[in-house]
Amino acid sequence: MRITKFGHACVRVEHGGTTVVVDPGSFTDPAALAGADAVLITHEHMDHFEESRLRAALEADPALRVWTNRAVAAQLDGVAQRIETVGEGDAFEIGGLGVSVHGEWHAEIHPDIPRVQNIGFLFDGRLFHPGDAFTVPPHAVDTLLLPLAAPWSKASEVIDYVREAGPRQAVPVHEAVLSPIGFAVQTRLVGPQGPGTGAELTVLGEGESLELG
Repeated sequence: MRITKFGHACVRVEHGGTTVVVDPGSFTDPAALAGADAVLITHEHMDHFEESRLRAALEADPALRVWTNRAVAAQLDGVAQRIETVGEGDAFEIGGLGVSVHGEWHAEIHPDIPRVQNIGFLFDGRLFHPGDAFTVPPHAVDTLLLPLAAPWSKASEVIDYVREAGPRQAVPVHEAVLSPIGFAVQTRLVGPQGPGTGAELTVLGEGESLELG
């Protein structure tokens, strides 16, 4: 399995000839979708889901399919036959790549802001993308795609999330809200110079890839 980091929360997963793109939102280069077999969307916020861009990709490639939650699927009228609606406890395969679905709700930003649906995706039992939540996967995974900074989190929660999830390594995503200095501070806190998470921190730059074995 190979993962490639694109803008913000977007990651491209390649496995056995299948290419899946997760959360190609408005902070992501549209090129991330090139050649994808499937797109997975964790929730409806624009930094994870950009409707016009996704519709353009579906129009350009008749074989492209989308897996997402009910709220996102409801916004994709006219292409419903290309959309698979999934939720907590569901499992499916994309070209032999097994995916299971975990979680139901976006983390709370503020009590006055309504929470939206959010699902996380576990690939092949070893790579987990939680979307915008601190959803703990059903077992310790090899690689956790870690939401590094968001309006709904603080550093202590990020550290404790990694400890509870128990991955071998954490790969930061969801960092567009940080300046370069802020990114350095945050990765220092969740890395070996911080209080400790029990996981190796592996930082990928834009367009960089990592082989997961």
